[in-house]
Amino acid sequence: MTATPHQQSNRPPHPPPNPAPHASPSWSARSPWRRRGKLGSDTRAAYAFMAPALIGFTVFVVYPLIRSVYFALTRYNGLTAPTFVGLDNFRRMFTTDPSFWPSVRATLLLVVLYVPASLVIGLALAVFCNRRIRGVRLLRTLVYLPVVLPVVATITLWKFVFNPQVGLANQVLTWLHLPTSEWLSGEGSALPSIVIVMLWSVGSTMIIFLAALQAVPTELYEAAKLDGAGSGTVFFRITLPLISPIMVLQVVLQLVTALQTFNQPKILSPDNIGGPGFSTRVLMLSIYNNGFPKLGQVADFGYASAQVWVLFLVIVVVIAATARFSSIWTYSDHVS
Repeated sequence: MTATPHQQSNRPPHPPPNPAPHASPSWSARSPWRRRGKLGSDTRAAYAFMAPALIGFTVFVVYPLIRSVYFALTRYNGLTAPTFVGLDNFRRMFTTDPSFWPSVRATLLLVVLYVPASLVIGLALAVFCNRRIRGVRLLRTLVYLPVVLPVVATITLWKFVFNPQVGLANQVLTWLHLPTSEWLSGEGSALPSIVIVMLWSVGSTMIIFLAALQAVPTELYEAAKLDGAGSGTVFFRITLPLISPIMVLQVVLQLVTALQTFNQPKILSPDNIGGPGFSTRVLMLSIYNNGFPKLGQVADFGYASAQVWVLFLVIVVVIAATARFSSIWTYSDHVS
């Protein structure tokens, strides 16, 4: 029997449902306007921890970058007020500076000599150190040891090794009945000598390649061995494709390292400014020479800042081009 509408109206109204113990906060608490006004404790703690790094990044990176853009458009010697000259520093760089294009040539030659050699030697050492042979851990340590040694001390030691009269390098060549070299004193041999010193620290490249090699699934090697594949086939068909993303990373890292080389030519060149001639005056050293010249010469921070931005744009273009075309030689299919 159904109740009439009159009877239904006499019934007491249903009590409102009790809020659940885990009920959501009130409308005002959930309001986006209220949340915008108050930060949670976790958010405040995160900002507090990030604050020192953000302040340091702003003071020591962002502010100098902005100031260098301004100085690049001025003539400024550090003593008097900067004078705005527009793009004259860039025009001088590309047209009248006799040391700029030799610096570009030395930098490109350094890149051509160092980057392929560091990749080949680093990969070869990684392949050898990835083998299960006796004493391989000691060998890895010895290869990586120059990376952790003081840079200036090791470069200074190499300067004695390359001494044409009493250096160890010429003594070894004499013992092998080979012609000696002028090393750092010759215009043709100075830059290759610097590349040899840079390859002394190839242990960091070896370590990254070694980690990539140890990530290759061993099942692929076992299957290739059952199929009768040789060592060369295994390396070029399995190992090299699977570590190709790491290879691209190494190319970028070594390119940036070569373009920013400074310590080796600064310490090893006979005159400390990139000699003999312009043979070892790379772009970073040219920038330093203009910003911090010898005693008695006037600094040119404006011109040095313009050179910095040219070098920065070159590095950005090189990295962008490498990343753009990396898919051509990178193996990206998933291997299960």
